[in-house]
Amino acid sequence: MPIQKILLVDDSRTELHHLGEMLRKAGYSVRTAENGQQALTSLAEDKPDLILMDVVLPGANGFQLTRTITRDERYADLPVIICSSKGQTTDKVWGMRQGARDYVVKPVDSAELLAKIRALG
Repeated sequence: MPIQKILLVDDSRTELHHLGEMLRKAGYSVRTAENGQQALTSLAEDKPDLILMDVVLPGANGFQLTRTITRDERYADLPVIICSSKGQTTDKVWGMRQGARDYVVKPVDSAELLAKIRALG
């Protein structure tokens, strides 16, 4: 199933704007959330095809949120790509252990991110 709807989770409005615009220009429908609670509410209202998840968030962090989502049977098939400035190998390994399908380090290379999204669809 091709990726069309993306939920972008980041507490930075600058990042939400920047990534949102890049994804919209590439033809994706984008919704945003600034924290874990907004993300879970949005997820329950309209399941996206992909979640782009920041790690540093108020409340539950992106690792915890990824684990919660990917271990929920309703969303087990929903891919999560972590998109974070935390770029250490240990961060990437931990993110994948939480259920993420991929990991992209900020600042995001748009060609790399779009290629990873296309590879999932």
